[in-house]
Amino acid sequence: MSVTGLVRTSGSLHASGKRSGSRARWTRKTKVVSAVAGALLAGGGAYAATNWAVGLAGGSSGEAQSATVSNLTISAVATPAAANVMYPGGNGDVVLTISNPNSFPVTVTGVNLPTNTTYAAGYTTSGLSTAQTGCSSSTSDVIWNYSTTTSGSSHNLTTAVTVAPSGQPGNPLTVTLTNDASMTVAAPSACENTFFSMPALTGVTASGGAATATTSPATDSWTS
Repeated sequence: MSVTGLVRTSGSLHASGKRSGSRARWTRKTKVVSAVAGALLAGGGAYAATNWAVGLAGGSSGEAQSATVSNLTISAVATPAAANVMYPGGNGDVVLTISNPNSFPVTVTGVNLPTNTTYAAGYTTSGLSTAQTGCSSSTSDVIWNYSTTTSGSSHNLTTAVTVAPSGQPGNPLTVTLTNDASMTVAAPSACENTFFSMPALTGVTASGGAATATTSPATDSWTS
């Protein structure tokens, strides 16, 4: 029997002139690769610049929000100990902490003092828990230095101090106010060897905003 239309390829012989083997497989691969390349080219075309310019609608915007402002807290603290201690007619250091509950730095430039007849209360230890007999806020004659007869008198710090945001190092900020407590000559002998809780400040001059935090502990004062 004779066979017509045979074609020899690298594979086997088949009728009807169809080729098989590696060449046929190569042809299928070529089609797949071509299809993938075409898809990639089509996808790339989606990101290409065109002559169809697109503008921005008027009033386009976004939303932001400002922080809530909370007051500072100033508290007495025993560490570090006061280097300058008081005696009748002399001045001494005040040690305190400033706590900033805000999410931004706060810079303090001044304080407001109570009157010079508002006295500190005396205690037996630095923990300020046991009152010193005979040395109370009525009798101690310990006042803020440079306080006046007017409540709320303003006094600028020699150097502004910046308290870091809440949760950051340096908050609370410990500050020693050099010689900003004063004992008058009328102070009773019961106030010897006594620790004092200074009268509450009536206010501060402070502002919030970007600033470099002061390293704790710090030393400052007001001199008038």
